[in-house]
Amino acid sequence: MAIFLTGESRVLVQGMTGAEGMRHTRRMLAAGTRIVGGVNPRKAGRVVDVDDRGVPVFATVAEGMAATGADVSVVFVPPPFARAAVEEAADAGIGLAVVITEGIPVHDAVAFHAHVRALGGATRVIGPNCPGLISPGRSNAGIIPADIAPEPGRIGLVSKSGTLTYQLMYELRDIGFSSAVGIGGDPVVGTTHIDCLAAFEADPDTELIVLIGEIGGDAEERAAAYVAAHVTKPVVGYVAGFTAPEGRTMGHAGAIVSGSTGTASAKRAALEAAGVAVGATPAETAALVRGVLGMG
Repeated sequence: MAIFLTGESRVLVQGMTGAEGMRHTRRMLAAGTRIVGGVNPRKAGRVVDVDDRGVPVFATVAEGMAATGADVSVVFVPPPFARAAVEEAADAGIGLAVVITEGIPVHDAVAFHAHVRALGGATRVIGPNCPGLISPGRSNAGIIPADIAPEPGRIGLVSKSGTLTYQLMYELRDIGFSSAVGIGGDPVVGTTHIDCLAAFEADPDTELIVLIGEIGGDAEERAAAYVAAHVTKPVVGYVAGFTAPEGRTMGHAGAIVSGSTGTASAKRAALEAAGVAVGATPAETAALVRGVLGMG
């Protein structure tokens, strides 16, 4: 199985006709993703040739869903218009909205997450500022390179960091992944570590969970508490940012240490207290995974 995204998922791409949207639409199609349309009100009615495949463009998400049965939207809309795009997808009742866009103002992210909750939470939002998610061999929604780990496997991965997602997938490509989810590193995100931990715990094809965190906030501490209380499968972790200076944003908007809050050391301690084996480097983390699975 896979979590959130399967081979049956039917995907719309909001912003498909832009440069980034088109580039990654090609990559998603090559990975086997069932892309059924793009959304751009200024280019509605056209059929765009994407590597010899005709992809229709719709004026709205609702129109695209009605015509194609789409249940996933991937958002490549520029930051000033991203809030409206996510709210449009939620208003249409899309099941999953994957917000790739980086640089969305925090107040816009707060607003569209609140909008989704006010509608009853029927739409799962992943992101913003995330690489998306991939269920190898089935579907890819976002910018994760599908050729890193092309075959499905036994590991579930949840990560704040896109590049660390790619690295751990590469390190463990011979074992493979049920799904890998990049939740994004902004201060306010939709789907959390805990959401993914719960889904992987319930997934019969996931034998082990890899959790990647980084400095800033308390998401990893909350995830550790959830692991201790609810997760029976083995969890292996990695936390980035042990050498980050206090008060300076490192990469992601949410990756900032303020006083004693959000440090990598505190996060590692919380995870280890919950029984999570935490690697000092990505390579060591991969070695820990192999050891737990009896392959080390």
